Amino acid sequence: MAQFDVHRNVGIHRVEIPQIVIIQSHRFDASKRRIVVPLVLRTRVIVAEQRLNPAFAVNGVETMLNPLEIFSIALDQLGPKVGSLAAEGDRIIAALDLVISRAWG
Repeated sequence: MAQFDVHRNVGIHRVEIPQIVIIQSHRFDASKRRIVVPLVLRTRVIVAEQRLNPAFAVNGVETMLNPLEIFSIALDQLGPKVGSLAAEGDRIIAALDLVISRAWG
């Protein structure tokens, strides 16, 4: 598994959050956990900011990144890989930067 790989969410919120994307650098591959961000169904997002919540389609599923719900998950809890957003990595990192930037206080 690699940074920006998309996995099916097999957790209890899989209806609203059908996929998750790994954001963790390969530098930490030895860890038994991965830091991920939910990909929420676009129809479930009430208010979205384009830079904070970029939209993606993976295997025909229309989603939006929700970096305010970042979490880590054990490797054995990851669902199967369903795609990759490696080509969209800059948009994902920009959204994460908005969340953790000191520019906003």
